[in-house]
Amino acid sequence: MDNMDRKIEKKKGLQRKHIIWIAGGVLFLFLLFQIFRNAGTRSLKVDSDKITISEVTRGQFNDYIRVTGQVEPISTIYLDAEEGGRVTERLIEEGAMVKAGDVIVRLENNTLYQDIMSSESNLAQKENMLRQTRMNFENQMIETRRRLLQTHYDIQKKQRNFEQQQSLYNDKLVAREAFLQAKEDYEYSLQEQKINRQKAQNDSLIMVTEMQQLESDLVKMRMTLQLVYERLENLNVKAPVDGQLGMLDAEIGQSIGRGTRIGQINVLTNYKVQAMIDEHYIDRVRHGLAGTFDRQEQKYNLTVRKVYPEVRQGQFRIDMVFDGDKPENIRTGQTYYINLELGQPQDAIMLPRGGFFQTTGGQWVYVLDKSGSYATKRNIRIGKQNPQFYEVLEGLSPGERVITSGYENFGDNDKLILN
Repeated sequence: MDNMDRKIEKKKGLQRKHIIWIAGGVLFLFLLFQIFRNAGTRSLKVDSDKITISEVTRGQFNDYIRVTGQVEPISTIYLDAEEGGRVTERLIEEGAMVKAGDVIVRLENNTLYQDIMSSESNLAQKENMLRQTRMNFENQMIETRRRLLQTHYDIQKKQRNFEQQQSLYNDKLVAREAFLQAKEDYEYSLQEQKINRQKAQNDSLIMVTEMQQLESDLVKMRMTLQLVYERLENLNVKAPVDGQLGMLDAEIGQSIGRGTRIGQINVLTNYKVQAMIDEHYIDRVRHGLAGTFDRQEQKYNLTVRKVYPEVRQGQFRIDMVFDGDKPENIRTGQTYYINLELGQPQDAIMLPRGGFFQTTGGQWVYVLDKSGSYATKRNIRIGKQNPQFYEVLEGLSPGERVITSGYENFGDNDKLILN
């Protein structure tokens, strides 16, 4: 057979042109996929130097909040004017140390002086009345005894006459009328004596009751006068406890009403730390929680002693006391930054705090892809938070990177392309 008549066999397997067509098809499908995937997705180019990117981690989440506390005296005793008057002397100035019983301010009250004079006059009148009543009672008792004595001798005399007339009448030496007259006189005297004794007893009871009432009135009047004297002593406003005189609002010549608060004494035997906390934590802050703060390279411990339930301007107040040592240079008015423990540490996925929370409320974040060239929105769920981290309950995994700076300039874009 001639060479020109030889049969040419087709090459088997992929040829160059086939590879080109396949690669082109794959590229077309990829581009088509990207077009459909990004359909309706709004994107924004951002400068990566102007954002903060943080990594999601797993570790021990410390459940605490940072609060600002101010040192206060362990207790404050208020000075109220127990008696009103005009200020005549101011003996101690603000900031001075005082002892219990020290006179701080002297007052003057002319009306009180008049009340004392009136009470003394009434007491003297009542005492004179009691003395006069006692004298009358003694004179009456003397007169009663004299009358009873006279009645006694009169009865004896009439008894003898009656017995004599009875003997003569029995011997029929006197008339019956004379005998009966002697008998009636004797019986009358007996009845009269009985009446006199009863009258003396009644008079005695009346006089004794009247004197007892007068003596009771005198006791009450003396007590009233004593109270008035105490009111006079209250014109000297004294320190009730040892401490430091704080605010004092009493100037010489100033008229102060009864019950007016004029100052306070700070008890410096110990100190407390008072702090204001956001009302968001009112259900979690309770008596006994622990707090710590660092000062001069030393850590100090505090314990919540009292939680005030009132919420004012979105905050509530707590008092904390030292658990152990106190700073040596502690002074009223100092400010401490305290870490207040709300619960026990626990293992958790954590996201560093950032400005994004103000925009999203922690409901979503921008998460970077593995290449770091863009970031997309993702819904998440945040639990507790402390000054450093948020506890992530859903939506993020350790190692992922998140834009944690503020989102104010990102609008409603679903995707951020990083330059």
